[in-house]
Amino acid sequence: MAKFMDVHSGFVGVTAEQLNEAHGRDLAIEDAEGVHFERAWMDPVLGKVFCLSSGPSKEAVMRIHTQAGHPTEEVYELSVEVA
Repeated sequence: MAKFMDVHSGFVGVTAEQLNEAHGRDLAIEDAEGVHFERAWMDPVLGKVFCLSSGPSKEAVMRIHTQAGHPTEEVYELSVEVA
């Protein structure tokens, strides 16, 4: 299963609770596309959210985010990892 990092903009001033709610909407429907959203991070000052997921394709990740109400075109496959 491939890993992906996606970036959302427009989350200026969003609280941790609101981010958790948005992440929960992804988790509630992720199985429909075979995606798993592992974690999300946010910079509320810049309004950026970063999500780490695994799934069959970039398009599957994008479809779940769109259905959950926070679409993004900025999805990157993480094909190289170092520890």
